[in-house]
Amino acid sequence: MNEQLVESISFQLISNIGTAKSFIMEALYSAKAGNFELADKKLKEADQYFTEGHKIHASLIQKEASGEKLNFSLLIMHAEDQLMSTETIRELVKEMIDIYRKIQK
Repeated sequence: MNEQLVESISFQLISNIGTAKSFIMEALYSAKAGNFELADKKLKEADQYFTEGHKIHASLIQKEASGEKLNFSLLIMHAEDQLMSTETIRELVKEMIDIYRKIQK
């Protein structure tokens, strides 16, 4: 796979995952303010972008598994890092939202 294509895919991944992370944080802030309906909506929006990011990531894995050589760079490693950290943040925020729900009851 040529360097420009890997770069393009990396940016697509970073863009989708970054948008998901923004929605996740908006969900947390909404829950903190007591607006759980908006928090749930923001998490659903985040999931759409997160799913798209995972599809992009899976396509890279499939290419490599089929024998296509991938040139890794700092950019692709950054994209991978963003994916993994956002997945962790998403799970923690879901737990925090549940705590906010219990506190507000």
